[in-house]
Amino acid sequence: MIVIEQAREMQRYAEALRRKGKRIVFVPTMGFLHRGHLSLMEDGKQRGDCLVTSIYVNPTQFGPAEDLDKYPRDFDTDCRLCRGVGVDAIFFPSNGEMYPEHYQTYVDLGGVTQNLCGLSRPGHFRGVATVCAKLFNLVKPHVAVFGKKDFQQLVVIRRMVADLNMDLEIVGLDTVREPDGLAMSSRNTYLKPEERESALSLSRGLKLAQEMYAAGERDAGVIIAAVSRFIAGHPHAKIDYVKICDTTTMKDAARLDGECVMALAVRVGAARLIDNSVFGEPLLV
Repeated sequence: MIVIEQAREMQRYAEALRRKGKRIVFVPTMGFLHRGHLSLMEDGKQRGDCLVTSIYVNPTQFGPAEDLDKYPRDFDTDCRLCRGVGVDAIFFPSNGEMYPEHYQTYVDLGGVTQNLCGLSRPGHFRGVATVCAKLFNLVKPHVAVFGKKDFQQLVVIRRMVADLNMDLEIVGLDTVREPDGLAMSSRNTYLKPEERESALSLSRGLKLAQEMYAAGERDAGVIIAAVSRFIAGHPHAKIDYVKICDTTTMKDAARLDGECVMALAVRVGAARLIDNSVFGEPLLV
């Protein structure tokens, strides 16, 4: 396994692989890896000849009052874990490599970013789309693998790739969860022991929504109200949003007539947690 820190070196490495006819699979991350990240890498390992991951905490997707400075980092452990699942190369750039002096170009999507985290975190998806576009140009993958925990992010990336005619397959994999149902996240480390039960209100709220759907409920407002009451009943939980959206447009859905996703964002202590479930699909808890 090699570690590449310079953008041009990453491009040269990728170009050499492509000239040899090798298929590149890419898993972008912000590091502080957990089992969810490793499952993406294990899947990616089966999809091509060379597995590349990036470890980069992207400043442009954080707001001024968010946790950029305290976001957990442990590069040595990340390297050990990557080596264990067969990663061939880690791209580990500095901010100066990604956003050099006089940088001024950004990718700004429309409709799919204008709900959920796009409302509560202004500019977030502008940063996500920009860094992913740059990473795709540097790593030159044939396939990029993302988790579905951030469902809106996956929709945004797929929309960008389609709209800009990027020659790239985007794969979305199911959320990996702790044994108690909590969606794995690097931010779970922010949770205090007494906040854990409140954090579980997200996955349990999604399970309640799926049960209502299975029983025949199709009114989005009724399901949202029930899940909101359930989550709000937990002492450390402060709801950012509880919404049901069309999985293609990410617009609010009044009724669950097409494919819809319930998306949650809840602050539990210092942690802002997200989770989601597509109606009709099993929630792996």
